[in-house]
Amino acid sequence: MTAFAMNVMFAVVWLAVSGSASFINFLFGFLVSALAIGLIREQAEGVSYLRRIARIGSLVALFFKELALSAWKVAVLVTRPKLEVQPGIFAYPLTVDRDFEITLLANLITLTPGTLSVDVSADRKLLYVHAIDCTDVEGTCRDIANGFERKIMEAFR
Repeated sequence: MTAFAMNVMFAVVWLAVSGSASFINFLFGFLVSALAIGLIREQAEGVSYLRRIARIGSLVALFFKELALSAWKVAVLVTRPKLEVQPGIFAYPLTVDRDFEITLLANLITLTPGTLSVDVSADRKLLYVHAIDCTDVEGTCRDIANGFERKIMEAFR
């Protein structure tokens, strides 16, 4: 059973024991059980549930930061009097190898303005990305590797 499923189950048990089925009471039970699961997993030398939640939160925060920055860059790019862009498709070498991680990375890239995930190679080693401006492909690959891909590996491994 995953830690999240166990957390939800404990929160439902808390609702039954306390006799109050309100959302606030469920949230309280969820938070207390998350703390308990986090403490138990730490002592059993497993992956910390609370640390994983924090890392997923860090990934979400990075996504919103990148979303704002790239939206600003695209807005500045398209409002210039002379549109000087070099759109193109480049192959991004993947470090992540699990289906979920590849899908998440591709979706995060697609949701970021100015980029679009096009395809994954048959051997799942390359992700083909269309970018509105391919003047610095190495820099873009470095940003993806040090940003989204690193955070995905921290959160889900």
